[in-house]
Amino acid sequence: MNINNEGGETISLSEAISFTHKYQDQHPSSAKAFYVSKDELNKILNQEECVGIRIYNGFDIAENKENRVLVGVDNQNEDLTEGIIIDRLRPCPDFCDKNSDLLKK
Repeated sequence: MNINNEGGETISLSEAISFTHKYQDQHPSSAKAFYVSKDELNKILNQEECVGIRIYNGFDIAENKENRVLVGVDNQNEDLTEGIIIDRLRPCPDFCDKNSDLLKK
């Protein structure tokens, strides 16, 4: 299965606000967001066979908190686990845009 143009779609700000606020209501003690730099994303995306990124939910036992694990995906829908894998994203809180509409105040 070739997945080059599948996976994700643009949504409106109002949809994004609805989704993020609902999540924050249901998971008040969870991280609200994670930041990853363009340079780190490009390390994954610039791999020769990479057509996208898969984001896994994870839990860092040493830090006792949830995290995200990012891995490249090829056009056969296979994780590029022999390539670049990113973790240790910056969680919100504390690394937040305090004025974002996506954060429930």
